[in-house]
Amino acid sequence: MLLSGERSDMAGQMADLLAGYEDFCEFNPRELHLVEALRTLRLIHYAAWLARRWDDPAFPMAFPWFNTQRYWQDRILELREQIALMDEPPLWQAP
Repeated sequence: MLLSGERSDMAGQMADLLAGYEDFCEFNPRELHLVEALRTLRLIHYAAWLARRWDDPAFPMAFPWFNTQRYWQDRILELREQIALMDEPPLWQAP
């Protein structure tokens, strides 16, 4: 959620993020391949969180787009993009 732009932009953002993280704690760069898998899990978890609460009258009012065909088409596309991203190397490699 902290990275945006083209892949080169995101790689620079990841390097900055990791530099700041390592000011406080050591980071194992072998774990970078988990970033996209965890992002995918977050996307699925968010949709499931909404679905589990859909019977609460506040949810359809707060999230009217959730049960639309467009929402689910966009989620399927997003998940397909995540599959492709999980096949790519991590955004940042240890020097």
